[in-house]
Amino acid sequence: MRIGELSERTGTPRRLLRYYEEQGLILAERCQNGYRSYDESSVDRVLQIRGLLDAGLPTRLIKQILPCLNKPRTIHFPDATPEMITTLERERDRMSGRIEALVRNRDAIAEYLDAVRDGTPPAA
Repeated sequence: MRIGELSERTGTPRRLLRYYEEQGLILAERCQNGYRSYDESSVDRVLQIRGLLDAGLPTRLIKQILPCLNKPRTIHFPDATPEMITTLERERDRMSGRIEALVRNRDAIAEYLDAVRDGTPPAA
């Protein structure tokens, strides 16, 4: 598929897709006319990248862990440095905190919606 279709299917601007390619996060074949061509697996890969970026991971770290995401049950990371492990632990803990906050907010909104629908004031 061409970059426009990948952009549409992932909701990712073409400029960002080119950036991901420059960073070595995704690969594109080049057609004879010079156009980029992506295979079907690029859709999932871009969505993984977007999710990791949204979680706050930098592209340099994403590039290192992406190969592990292809086969999660066979993770082998021979070049993991202590700094990288510390960074991943910090990011994991930060994500866990965000998840807990989102769950609290979701529950509060659900409680509020239930109260509004029932016509009763929400609990304080």
